[in-house]
Amino acid sequence: MDIRPSYTIYINNMNEKIKKEELKRSLDALFSQFGHVVDNVAVKTVRMRGRTSVIFKELSSSASAFRKPQGFPFYGKLMRIQCARTDSERIPKMHGTFADDEKKKEKKKAKTVEQTTSGANKKPGQGTPNAANTQGNSTPNPQVSDYPLHYILFLNDLPEETNEMVLSMLFNQVPGFKEVRLVPGRYDIAFVECENGGQAGVARDALQGFRIMPSHAMKITYAQK
Repeated sequence: MDIRPSYTIYINNMNEKIKKEELKRSLDALFSQFGHVVDNVAVKTVRMRGRTSVIFKELSSSASAFRKPQGFPFYGKLMRIQCARTDSERIPKMHGTFADDEKKKEKKKAKTVEQTTSGANKKPGQGTPNAANTQGNSTPNPQVSDYPLHYILFLNDLPEETNEMVLSMLFNQVPGFKEVRLVPGRYDIAFVECENGGQAGVARDALQGFRIMPSHAMKITYAQK
């Protein structure tokens, strides 16, 4: 079954005990790895309890964010993600197509009325396009011997929003990832352990300079033995 592409995704099964400000910061840090986040809405209401939404600038970003973090543990609860059936008005306004979209809706409504009153058969739909394919960083595939035998990476220049959950989500995309180790009292550095030196090298090359937040480019080196 095809998933209708949408700039907006809904995240269900959220931990309701987390404060709204902290939740928004963590969501920004987590989902910005997939593309530009226009906004995330964490509303503390009965109807929206345990649910929030994230709006992306590009369809490819939302498609990637829909698939990759599915079932990821977020503050002790597994994320359940679905695409929104309709997008916020902010999207067409941002792309400058809001007026055009309104005209299309009016034309579609008029056509439906005309077909109904005339008894004309409905034309087959055009079909829903598949969700946009994501284009992430291409992961190199060198020989293990190309890298030293270090299997622990040292990360620095991390933003304040960084936490174990965000880094685990990021490095879990690279084969061989084992765990993240944070340094108490220091948000700007962390260690990542991989299964072997070759996989650590691949992770370093694939994520070198990655920006968890726009103001910080992550620096990755091998940890000192």
